[in-house]
Amino acid sequence: MGLLDILLGRTKPAAPDLDRLFALPSAAVTLEAATGFTPTGHGAVCFATVEGAAFEQTHREVRALMDADAEREGPPAELRKDDYGYSWLVSRRSPEQLPLLVNDLHAVNSSMEINGFGPQLLCSLAGFRDPEARRLALVYLYKRGTFYPFAPLPGPRQRRDNALELQVRAALAGELPVEADLGRWFPLWGAPGL
Repeated sequence: MGLLDILLGRTKPAAPDLDRLFALPSAAVTLEAATGFTPTGHGAVCFATVEGAAFEQTHREVRALMDADAEREGPPAELRKDDYGYSWLVSRRSPEQLPLLVNDLHAVNSSMEINGFGPQLLCSLAGFRDPEARRLALVYLYKRGTFYPFAPLPGPRQRRDNALELQVRAALAGELPVEADLGRWFPLWGAPGL
């Protein structure tokens, strides 16, 4: 970074650190103790869709890798598109298999990155629920290397539980690198895996 960058307030973007995903299982213990939320076993990786044979081959390789896991219970990995045109690779595990779910998310991100599709990666999420059936996602922003909570409220309107999100941020501040800019806490309406 040069003097002109400093004077103009420009900074280099944070490099993604996929190993931060491995902090999710221990953060889940803290989250349960502080708020009562437990893992659902569902998670997903979101990326911008790209046309082409190389991208399709990467999808097939990642899905084959995830589906080859002998410990996987339930449906295989699933590729879905949302209403906004983004692709989601969804993984489902049993709720007590959060470390295996994190391995799935890490494998998808790593494979996409290794095959040159890192710029298309947007975020990863792991789903949680509490005894009142409220939903919560811990979202990893690939390009920022940070996490944030997303808590949609039930019902037909797109509303979020901001108080719960701030409570989760406070509870996990020592466990995960939480995104400081609340403007980057993007709502993930209808996200698969939540």
